[in-house]
Amino acid sequence: MNTKKKGRWLANLLNSEKYSSFTVSVLAIILTLITASVLLLLMGKNPLVAFRSFLQGCGFLPKANYGGGSGMLSDLTDFLNYLAPMLLAALAFIVGFKAGLFNIGIAGQMLLSGFVATIVIGYNKNLPAGVAKPLVLIIGIVVGGLAGALIGFLKYKFNIHEVVSTIMVNYIISYLTGFFINNKFVDMLTRTSRVCAPAARLTLTNIQIGGVNCKIPFGILIAIIMAIVVQFIFDRTAFGFELKAVGQNKNCAKYIGVSVGKSLVASMAFSGILAGLAGVTYYLGYTNTIIPKTLVGMGYDSIAVALLGNSSPVGSIFAAIVVTVFQQGANYMSSAVGVAKEIASLITGILLLYASCGGYMKGLARGVIQKDLDREAEAKRAASHKEDAGQGKEGER
Repeated sequence: MNTKKKGRWLANLLNSEKYSSFTVSVLAIILTLITASVLLLLMGKNPLVAFRSFLQGCGFLPKANYGGGSGMLSDLTDFLNYLAPMLLAALAFIVGFKAGLFNIGIAGQMLLSGFVATIVIGYNKNLPAGVAKPLVLIIGIVVGGLAGALIGFLKYKFNIHEVVSTIMVNYIISYLTGFFINNKFVDMLTRTSRVCAPAARLTLTNIQIGGVNCKIPFGILIAIIMAIVVQFIFDRTAFGFELKAVGQNKNCAKYIGVSVGKSLVASMAFSGILAGLAGVTYYLGYTNTIIPKTLVGMGYDSIAVALLGNSSPVGSIFAAIVVTVFQQGANYMSSAVGVAKEIASLITGILLLYASCGGYMKGLARGVIQKDLDREAEAKRAASHKEDAGQGKEGER
């Protein structure tokens, strides 16, 4: 296959309606790995060793040695424990994005839901697990939904851009929760919030599997179920159609009878519900504590996940796995390779940059295809003129 045919083959894949969502994401990952490899080489490190250590830190490959009670399975369950809120946060962004809204308040909505669930249910030691865990989820849904609906209402009623309102609300939530934690719910030793009761946690800890201590996160089941539900809503329901219609063109949506205002509020409320679930699975599952006046970076990493997954709920599952590998494997990679663990955040940022260029990649692919078509059409016209000229000479004879 020559270079031109390879270029046309790749362009067809990138421009294909059926495969573009997959090929653009794969190309973004490949470009990210190449860029990260160059950076690691400039630092004098072996990229293959670094990428292998990322996988080892997440339980996909065995480490050279393990501490007592830990093993490859414990690393994998830790990975799944972190993956659950990451996927839910990405779904929260996707729902708002489909309706044309850029919800960067996911971190604040996660924090508010986790905080309320912690102080209402997490500190109540009299509730059995069968009651406490469902109540934690219900609080996450209600608090997150209300926080999201507020942003949608401000957009609909006062035309306040959601980026501005979510940034302001993030600050308010961060400082309010920090104030209450420091004054009422602080652990004097760690200076974080007090841990919640085991019955309220959405992660079972110290579960022995094959002689290894593992964590069993209920959140991963919730996250996968919600990804399927969100995909079904967008593909098969009138509500999903209305959200997509508003996101693509508000005037056209209004013309066909869609209530744009209601759709904006509903989309942000739905986004907030998913962010609320992400918050309770993070703060009452993964960490079990809250650092005062700190917003979790996962709320922003979820944007990279959503864009890498091409704003597809099912695609975001695989995108969340990729991003979580970099985030969760950072500590082990840092100790194994000898570079700062912040390199993982840099790689995530590079991945976000390439993923956001998906439209540009498709545009380049269309340009390549159009040039080839023009070239083929020109060749056909030249051949036709040549044939006509040959026939004319024969007629003269």
